[in-house]
Amino acid sequence: MLFNNVTESRLLGLVESAKEHALFVYTHRRMAITADDVSLEDIIPISYDFAVVEVSSPDELAVVGADTRLRVSFQEEELELKLPFGSHSRLFLSEVNRAWSDVCKSPSQVPKFEWLGKYSKCTKGQGVVKQALAPLGAKFTKISQHRKTGKPLRPDKKGSTEEEPGNSREDQTTAQLSPDSQGVAGREDRHDLVRSSSHTPSNKAQMLAMPQFGLRDNLIRCELLKSEEHYTYLENFSFFLGTYNVNGQTPKESLRPWLSCTPSPPDLYCVGFQELDLSKEAFFFNDTPKEPEWMKAVSDGLHPDAKYALVKLVRLVGIMLLFYVKKEHAEFISDVEAETVGTGIMGRMGNKGAVAIRFRFHNSDVCVVNSHLAAHIEEYERRNQDYRDICSRLQFRHTDPPLTIMRHNVVLWLGDLNYRISDLEVENVKDLITKKDFETLHNHDQLKRQIDEEAVFVGFVEGEIDFQPTYKYDTGSDAWDTSEKCRVPAWCDRILWKGKNIKQLLYQSHMTLKTSDHKPVSSLLDIGIKLVNEEAYKKTFEEIVRSIDKMENECIPSVTLSKPEFHFKDVKFMQPLAETLTLYNDGQVPCQFEFIQKLDETTYCKPWLTANPHKGFIAQGGRADIDLEVFVNRSTAPDLNSGWQQIEDILVLHLERGKDYFISVSGNYLPSCYGTSLRTLCHLKEPIQDMPQETIRELTQMSGDEAAVSTEKPLDIPKEIWMMVDHLFRYAIKQEDLFQQPGLRSEFKEIRDCLDTGMSDSLPGSNHSVAEALLLFLDALPEPVVPYSFYQQCLECCSNASQCKKVISMLPQCHKNVFNYLAAFLRELLKNSASNRLDVNILATIFAALLLRSPTKQDLAERRKTQEFFQHFLVQELT
Repeated sequence: MLFNNVTESRLLGLVESAKEHALFVYTHRRMAITADDVSLEDIIPISYDFAVVEVSSPDELAVVGADTRLRVSFQEEELELKLPFGSHSRLFLSEVNRAWSDVCKSPSQVPKFEWLGKYSKCTKGQGVVKQALAPLGAKFTKISQHRKTGKPLRPDKKGSTEEEPGNSREDQTTAQLSPDSQGVAGREDRHDLVRSSSHTPSNKAQMLAMPQFGLRDNLIRCELLKSEEHYTYLENFSFFLGTYNVNGQTPKESLRPWLSCTPSPPDLYCVGFQELDLSKEAFFFNDTPKEPEWMKAVSDGLHPDAKYALVKLVRLVGIMLLFYVKKEHAEFISDVEAETVGTGIMGRMGNKGAVAIRFRFHNSDVCVVNSHLAAHIEEYERRNQDYRDICSRLQFRHTDPPLTIMRHNVVLWLGDLNYRISDLEVENVKDLITKKDFETLHNHDQLKRQIDEEAVFVGFVEGEIDFQPTYKYDTGSDAWDTSEKCRVPAWCDRILWKGKNIKQLLYQSHMTLKTSDHKPVSSLLDIGIKLVNEEAYKKTFEEIVRSIDKMENECIPSVTLSKPEFHFKDVKFMQPLAETLTLYNDGQVPCQFEFIQKLDETTYCKPWLTANPHKGFIAQGGRADIDLEVFVNRSTAPDLNSGWQQIEDILVLHLERGKDYFISVSGNYLPSCYGTSLRTLCHLKEPIQDMPQETIRELTQMSGDEAAVSTEKPLDIPKEIWMMVDHLFRYAIKQEDLFQQPGLRSEFKEIRDCLDTGMSDSLPGSNHSVAEALLLFLDALPEPVVPYSFYQQCLECCSNASQCKKVISMLPQCHKNVFNYLAAFLRELLKNSASNRLDVNILATIFAALLLRSPTKQDLAERRKTQEFFQHFLVQELT
């Protein structure tokens, strides 16, 4: 906020309720992290009396750089704000614009803002700090008066004068000003929320939600990036990276020997944990009391010679990453974002996967990844698949288009990567460790071999390993595993990096910590971070703005397409196909492109198609490669299987200030049992790909009554379910971790093809792959095994076993048969729980989520009820 050129920091939020919007203004502490750090100061309803105007002048443009000044007016009061340069501000303003446009579209529906009444008296924290809002507009007036008098507003810590809620609500519904009130343009003339208050030549550099905002923003960003060496310089900062698989234990010893092992305090800490909690509660509900316990242990273990601020914590089940920074560096951390991705069974369960934090430090973008990859010595291909999944699926979505891991200046990757030592007997490995012949041992390391083959971590660097393997030890000691399995020692816990100007100072394990069967590992990196020379930046910025003005006035953008038509042959369920569309900028000016939606369509493409990136920027003479990917999943497969939808779409590629280009996408889809209804499959005696499309469509259209009078008797259950369950019953009844460990993607494709074509009488692939294929089949059913119409009844009777069985007896015949068949199979599995380590809770949790799917979003209470319902069918014969 600006008060006569004196600035005070605020947080600005756009809040929606009952299709009405308001701007919330918050005061905040420095480095605000929790709700206790912010206090609600003011509310500005977005109504007819609301307006935003950009304020700029020729001489202030160079001073403020890309920051933007706004004047917000509500009724007859005004407030000046300064928003930072960048996509966050643009996105925020476009959302405000959309909210204001919604008000203008319905002039007869005057917003009442009754929902704002509850904020007239607002308590923050645990009843310690109370913030009582004045009537809406009153406090806004107070801020405005401070702006006009030039006296900075210093809110009373206890809040402003309290008012009765009734008075506050009354002020919200005061009479509206006429559309032509002074200072507000007529509604019919306002096509953009943000307007310019002065049209000077230099004012063309404004960075707001005007038609050219996105283009100019990216033009300047691109040119600034190309000229970065002119206004930045490198300065080294020390990054401490640590990884520790704690095997579900609680902290039993100080972490100082690990976290404070460096002579001087590091500038930043990135500390990762795996297996924080191995309980079923953590696995299925991502809830654990161990998070605060280990967070406290880390905070207590940081280097004692410096003060640190916790910037971010992110956790997925037992995978946790904490990011600390020296307090003097905190103000230079920005754009912090965290994401997670599970790579467990069905690609969702979070017992394996990764968490990541990205941030900007000064002028460098950094991404830190903590991952826990698939276990077992023979599963290195599964680990490779986990790595590729993490790289492709983990995206930071606060930017548009989203940022992937590799689109950062520096990538730091740590965790229990689980790669083992191959082709050596356990005694040979221990003998080499005793001799400290780590070089010979490292030649048998799976991760080294996979990196050498460029299967994973291409472009990453790992320092020399001169410490003994960190897994597996007897808990509480330094003795190698003496259990029956007698695991081969391995360097499971690793730290790698990718980027320029990085030097490793330390890479070591910490044998003194004995809480877990792993030893923690640390790395100290000296990283060159780009700092900005403000004077040089100002000069560069001014030159770029002048050159862009000239380019915009003289040139129209244009591109050449590598080809206008794309055909995808033999598209299959859950098997992505991609082709590359290349755009060549053959114009005289940089250009910005975006795929835009067609008339009467809500998205730019069909749901089975994506363009990555869907928008972007191309420098003059440059090119952009766009991946067009077709991927059919459970939501799009049903209509494609039945023939109601085809692989056909037209993409509209729009150039900012240029013309539109049309790209044709077509293909043929091979029908699959995945995404086909149980009733249809019971009427298909032959594999689905041997059936005419018309037959599948007719069966899909057939009602239950029509199916009942059909002359040909249907199968009791789909043959595809029988094949998978029969395979598991024959070969996997004692398989350890069945339905908990994922299979291989390549094997799932073979299993799907076998079911869809009938080319083989037996299923290929491992037991885990067949088990996952069964779960994916149930997940893809258009109507779940327990139809949606019975869902509410199941919730209501979940605690009564006889009522639960009565509900199942009323299901359509094929659904009832499948339910009983699967329940009987799972009861057989439970009879072998000593071998397969399954129990009623595990199976109820996994299968209830698939058999009893909610027609809407399912909350935790409903999820527990569905599990209770299904448990009755798992225990009925066990006793």
